[in-house]
Formats: sequence, structure tokens, C-alpha cells
Amino acid sequence: MRIHSNTKLLTVLVFLTFYAFAKAQTATVQISQDKKIPKLLTLKSKLTKNNKLADRYKIQVYSGNLSQAEVALRKFRNKVGTWSSSIEYETPNYKVWIGNYRNRLEADRALITVKKEFPNALIFKPDSKR
Repeated sequence: MRIHSNTKLLTVLVFLTFYAFAKAQTATVQISQDKKIPKLLTLKSKLTKNNKLADRYKIQVYSGNLSQAEVALRKFRNKVGTWSSSIEYETPNYKVWIGNYRNRLEADRALITVKKEFPNALIFKPDSKR
């Protein structure tokens, strides 16, 4: 008797499973987007890569004349050199800026290393107009 009820239960479960698959709904999704979206995404990725959109922190290791800025830049690249570095001009001084840190914590960690060679280094956020 128990085997007979298990067989009935199994048959009902199989039937319900096939019925569920037969009645399952099918759908298609059609996405339409403006043709300018891929161009905008490409532009955004270029701007982000060039750090034009980011609200980031930098470390300044020197501010003064051009020849000394070049010396400071070479010294940084030879002794520390872990992060990107550049000379920027802000009237009337040339400045050596390093890094592009997403948050203050990253900048603080880098500053500990940088201060070993550049004790007057400081963290700042560049003007967003640059």
C-alpha cells in the first residue's frame, strides 16, 4: 500500500513539473538607446583615465623655480617613484605634484613614505578647473 501511494505521489509531481514547463512564459527584451551613448561612454572613460573628472588628492613636494622643480622631480622619481608625478605651473611657481589618490586615507599613507625624502610635502585637493 505504501509503495502504491509513493508511486501516485511521484506521478503527480512529474505531471506538475511538465505542466509548469509547458505553461512557462517566454519573453523577449528589446533595448533601444540613443546612438550618442557609446560616444559619451568613450569620452567619459578618456576623461577618467586622464583624471579630469575625479575629485582626488595629490601630494605637493616642491614649489618654486623651474630648475629646482626639475631637480625635485628627478629626486622623487629616483628615490620614491611609486606614483605618477608631474611639474605644474601656478603663477608664479612651478610645483611638483605626485599621485592621484581616491581618498584622504590613501594620500596619508603615501605621505608617510614621501616625507622620508621630502619633509615639507603636503596633501591637497587640486582646483577642479584644472
